[in-house]
Amino acid sequence: MPGARAAGPGDLQHVKVLKVGRSDSTRVLILLGGREGAASGFRVLARELAASVADLQVWAIDRREQNLTDLSHYAGETDGDAYYLEGRYAHQDGTTAPFTASWGLGILLEDVRKVVLAARDGGRRKVILGGHSVGGAAVMHYAAWDFDGQPGYADLAGLMQLDGGVRGAFKGAGMKFELNVDAARAWLQQIEQGAVFENATSLAVRVGGKPEDAALWYYLAARHALLDPHGAAVLQPALPAAYATDRPLTNAGLFGKLVCADVGHPGYTVQSGRLDETGDWIDEGPTPLARIAESHAGCPSGALIWYTLNRVMLDYVAGNDFTDNELTRFLDLRLWHTSDIDIPLYAFGSGLTNGTVASAAEELGTSTKIPYVRAHSDLELTHQDLLYAAPEHNSFLRTAIAFLNELPAG
Repeated sequence: MPGARAAGPGDLQHVKVLKVGRSDSTRVLILLGGREGAASGFRVLARELAASVADLQVWAIDRREQNLTDLSHYAGETDGDAYYLEGRYAHQDGTTAPFTASWGLGILLEDVRKVVLAARDGGRRKVILGGHSVGGAAVMHYAAWDFDGQPGYADLAGLMQLDGGVRGAFKGAGMKFELNVDAARAWLQQIEQGAVFENATSLAVRVGGKPEDAALWYYLAARHALLDPHGAAVLQPALPAAYATDRPLTNAGLFGKLVCADVGHPGYTVQSGRLDETGDWIDEGPTPLARIAESHAGCPSGALIWYTLNRVMLDYVAGNDFTDNELTRFLDLRLWHTSDIDIPLYAFGSGLTNGTVASAAEELGTSTKIPYVRAHSDLELTHQDLLYAAPEHNSFLRTAIAFLNELPAG
C-alpha cells in the first residue's frame, strides 16, 4: 500500500500488509509489531483470531523499513544459506540509507493511517488497532496523534495493547523510559551523523553485531526446521559462538536452541520444549515449535525486520509519558489528544512486564475518556508466547477474542 511521502527514493514509500480472513468482513483488526516485529510474526495469531471472531479480518503491517531488506535469496532459493551467512547480500547502514534518519514516529503513524483508511473503506468497515510490545505504544500514540486537525482515535473502534503501552507499561520488565531535551538532542545528533539503525535484537539473542543478523538467523533456521525438521542440522557448522555445540542437532533442534533453549534475554524467549538425547526437539511447553517456525519462515520476509529505526526508538522513549510537553514538541510528536480518547482499550501483560501493562492501561482509563478498559495478565506466558502459543494454552488469545466479540459489529 502507498505510504506517507518522506525522505528517500520513491520505491521505498510504501508498506506491505498481510491479510488473513474474509475480505467481505465489516471489521478489521490491524496489528503492528514491536521493535523488530514484522507482519509474519502475527501469521498464526491472525489466523486464529479471524477464525474465532465473527465478521473479522486481520491485517498485519510490514513497516516501510522492511523495504530496505535484500530478499533476493529468500524463499525458494537453494543457495540462500551461503548468500546470507557469507555476507553477500546488500547491507544497509547510515552511508547507504542516510534518509532513514528522518523516518521517525510521525512517518510510521502516517503510514499506519494510510492502512487504517484503506481498511475503513470509506467508513463501511470498523477498524481496531493493536500492537505488540512497543507496537502497543504506537497504538496509543496513533490514537492521540493529530493528523492535520483530525485525532487518530476518530478513525478507530477500539485499541489493543499486547504486552506494551505507555506511562510505565514496561516498568515490570525493568525498563524505565526517562529522557530530557538535552539527552534527546544528543541522541538525535547521533542518528543524523549515521547511527540510523540499532542492533539491540541481534545483540540480545547473541547471533551477531549487525542489525540484520537476528532476522537472518531466525529465518534460515526456521526454513530448515519446516522443510526437514528431523534431518541433520544444515546450519550447525555456522552456528554463532553462543550456540555452538559438538552435540549433533536436527534442524528442529537447532531452531529450538535458537529461539527457546539458550536465549539469554527474557523478551525473546519462547516456551516450547527441549532437546532430547539425539539432538531433536520435543514440544513440551505451551508453544509448539512448528508454529514459531511457520511465522519466522513466512514469506515474503520472515517474522523479524532487518533494520530497526533508531529515530522511531527515540520517539517511543520521548513519548512514554503520553503528554504534550517540551520534549515531544522538540521532536515534533503531535500528541495533542491524549486526554480525549473515547474508544475501548484492551491490554494484556506477560511475565516479562509483570503486571505493569495492565496497571498502566487502567491508569489511562482514569485520565482519558476511554469508556472501559479490559486489562489482563498471565505471568506464566512469555513476551513471545502471546504470538505463538497454542490456543488451549494462550489466555491472551481467549481474552482478546472476548474483547473483540464485545465490540459493536460493523
